[in-house]
Amino acid sequence: MRLSSVEYMQISDLAKTLHITTRTIRLYEQMGLVDSPKRTEGGIRVYDKSDITRFKFVLKLKALGLSLHEMKELADIYSKEQLPEKIMPRLIELLNSHLDNIKQKVSQLRSLETDIAKYKQRILDYYNIPQ
Repeated sequence: MRLSSVEYMQISDLAKTLHITTRTIRLYEQMGLVDSPKRTEGGIRVYDKSDITRFKFVLKLKALGLSLHEMKELADIYSKEQLPEKIMPRLIELLNSHLDNIKQKVSQLRSLETDIAKYKQRILDYYNIPQ
């Protein structure tokens, strides 16, 4: 018997809706990134709209490149405070850190691109290969 409806979803339906696996859902619950779901008398997990919203938030953090540890830190702040003015400064710090890492990687890739282009040109010139 399916329990999923407009107001509640079972784990398999939630996984399909969010394009993640049930294993990921259980991991996020186990880590405390999301609250444990309500359960039926038979022990079946059921998720409501607030659960789905929380999963979407966690998935956005993941898409932004945050690690599970960083996501857990934000989840802990959110669980304690639930105020944007408390969680957003830390989120901005984490995002700035990721932006700095990305800029560094882009710089390294540009340097590598230049080195490879020069090496390629030396090979073309040395062997008199037309481009």
